[in-house]
Amino acid sequence: MTRMANHRPEHFLWEMRDTVALIRLNRPDRKNPLTFASYAELRDTFRALASAEDVDVVVLGANGGNFCSGGDVHEIIGPLIGRPMAELLAFTRMTGDLVKAMLACGKPVIAAVDGVAVGAGAILAMAADIRLATPGAICAFLFTKVGLAGCDMGACAMLPRIIGQGRAAELLYTGRAMTAEEGLAWGFWNRLHPAETLEEAVLALAGRIAAGPTFAHGVTKTQLLQEWDMGLMAAIEAEAQAQAICMQTQDFERAYRAFVAKVKPVFEGN
Repeated sequence: MTRMANHRPEHFLWEMRDTVALIRLNRPDRKNPLTFASYAELRDTFRALASAEDVDVVVLGANGGNFCSGGDVHEIIGPLIGRPMAELLAFTRMTGDLVKAMLACGKPVIAAVDGVAVGAGAILAMAADIRLATPGAICAFLFTKVGLAGCDMGACAMLPRIIGQGRAAELLYTGRAMTAEEGLAWGFWNRLHPAETLEEAVLALAGRIAAGPTFAHGVTKTQLLQEWDMGLMAAIEAEAQAQAICMQTQDFERAYRAFVAKVKPVFEGN
C-alpha cells in the first residue's frame, strides 16, 4: 500500500484534508494550463492513488478563479507541430492514460469547477465521478477550434453517456461553450454553488463520502467503470458478486449493529 500524506508534486498543488486529497493546478496567471510534465505527473499521481491507504476521496479544484484552460498553447500545441506520428501517438496515449488512471484509481473523484474548464480541462471535469460548479463556470470541448477532432481522451465515449448523444455531438462538433445552466439541466453538473462557497460545498460532500464505507465505495467505482463494457445480464451478475464481497466486510456488520443500537455507524473501510 502507498501513503500519500507526504506527496510533493512539482507541477500542481496537493493538500490533504483528513482523508480527502485536494489537487489544484498551479498556474493561475494562465488559467492553469496543462504541460507535458503536469499531464504525466497527474497520471502518475492517480496511478499511485489506486494503492493509497490514506486517501478516501479526491477533489480536483480550481485555483485563482479558474479550473483548467487545457493544454498550454505554447508548451504543448506549438511543440507538437511537425512531430512524427510515433511521438504524436505517444503524447495522445499519455493524455488518455490520465483519464484511465482517474477512472481506475479506486477513489471517488469530485471536480469543483470555477471559471474556465476547456479542452483537456473539460475532460478532467468529465472524468470525475461527481461535478460541482459555479454559475460562472465555462466548459468547452474546444478541440475543433485547434483543428482537431472532438474524440479526445474518451470524450466521444463518456460525454454522450452523461448529457446525451445529440447534446454531446453539438458540443464536440462546434467546440462552443456549455453554460453552467445548460450543464446543470443536462446532468453534467450535479449542482451549482456560488464561487465563494464552492470549496466549502465540495469538501463537505467529500467528507460525507469519506465517512462512508470506503471499501464499498471502491467497489462502486470499479463497477461504474467495468459495467460500461457489459451487457445487462453480465452487469447484474457482476454486481451480485461485488455485493457478496462487501457483505464480508466489517463495515457491513458495523452498519447492522449501529442500526440495531439506533446510532450512526462509524465505518473504518474494512
